Amino acid sequence: MTAINKTSSTAAEARPRQGRPTREQARQRIEQLLDRALEMFLESGFELTTVEAIAASVGMTKRTVYARFTDKRELFRAAVMRAIDRWSVPASVLRDAETDSLKETLTAFTRIRMESALTPIGVRLSQITNAEAYRFPEIKRWVYEKGTLPALLFLADLLRRHAPAGSLDIERSEELALAYITLASGPARSASSGGSMKQEEREERIRLYVTLFLGGVWSCTSEPL
Repeated sequence: MTAINKTSSTAAEARPRQGRPTREQARQRIEQLLDRALEMFLESGFELTTVEAIAASVGMTKRTVYARFTDKRELFRAAVMRAIDRWSVPASVLRDAETDSLKETLTAFTRIRMESALTPIGVRLSQITNAEAYRFPEIKRWVYEKGTLPALLFLADLLRRHAPAGSLDIERSEELALAYITLASGPARSASSGGSMKQEEREERIRLYVTLFLGGVWSCTSEPL
């Protein structure tokens, strides 16, 4: 082999090969697509947002997107499900925050839930749910099953274990837990409408919710609230 051929061969071997993306690279590209799709669906609404525009915004072709998602509705559902997965708080995180004190645990529980709801992805998810739930009613079920239900079951079990004998109707523990979760979701509802809250305000609101709840829950019996 001549010197020229050797040089050419060496250069060719040194150049990186432009092959198919790795599985990790492909996964990251899909996640980027879904994140951008959620943003665009929120900005322009489902009807006015096109798959072509979403694809172009992340450097893909429409054909590439349709190879992964059959239509725009499937792309929307996948984008929302990814947002729900990123927003939801695993039950294990709630259990790790538990202490022997009901007040401390309830405070930590509320803080964790509030911080998750007020993240950019949490606010965006709330907004898209409010805007498109009439078209995709399954969104509310997904949010409940992935986000609300684990928190509800954790809190109901917490109340049962901490309730002094005779002070709480055990059969209503889930009802009381849901009432508290609804009460403590105020800041999230405000944020989804464009409101904001400083950290000091969040902590003051958490103290208020915990105080109100603990001040009344132990007096609950089987009688209507």
